[in-house]
Amino acid sequence: MTIKTENATILLVDDEPHSIDALKRALRGEPFEFLGAASGAAAQQLLERQHVDVVISDEQMQGMSGAQLLSIVRREHPHIIRMMLSGNANLSSALKAINEGEVYRFFLKPCNTIDLISTLHQSLSHRLLEDTSRLLLRQYSKQSAALARLERDSPGITKLDLDDHGGVMVDESDYEKDVTDLLAAMEQAMNR
Repeated sequence: MTIKTENATILLVDDEPHSIDALKRALRGEPFEFLGAASGAAAQQLLERQHVDVVISDEQMQGMSGAQLLSIVRREHPHIIRMMLSGNANLSSALKAINEGEVYRFFLKPCNTIDLISTLHQSLSHRLLEDTSRLLLRQYSKQSAALARLERDSPGITKLDLDDHGGVMVDESDYEKDVTDLLAAMEQAMNR
């Protein structure tokens, strides 16, 4: 499986427009769409009407801190990856962001562009793997339930006879009838 992170939408939140512009310039070669918001409230409004994959927020902003915003994002949009930027190496704000906003990564300004790009790709790839895992688990559960219904309705239908080497033994005289019955029963079980 090839993991792709192209076309992700990144929301940059900072009350200093030049900081948003600088981040967009630093990341311009990446296959992402960038949105900007000048406050936590503006970011919340944008999140209500547009799909976003990652929010990167400054910590110190007027009105609402980045930690407060990311805490809200975690609660209202848990699928969105959250990252924090801060101009101050303040341990308490970092801990608050990590604990309340469950941030994926905390960066100090000015952040290393290569590190930021790498982290964006890594976080999006990680989320894609989690989404794929959840999908596969749902498919497995559905198939397992169908097999359980099949076995309940036709006891022994899922039993296989194996030879000494683990090969499946087939009684050729009953093969065609058994396969037809099995396919019909599986179709019926899947349609329930």
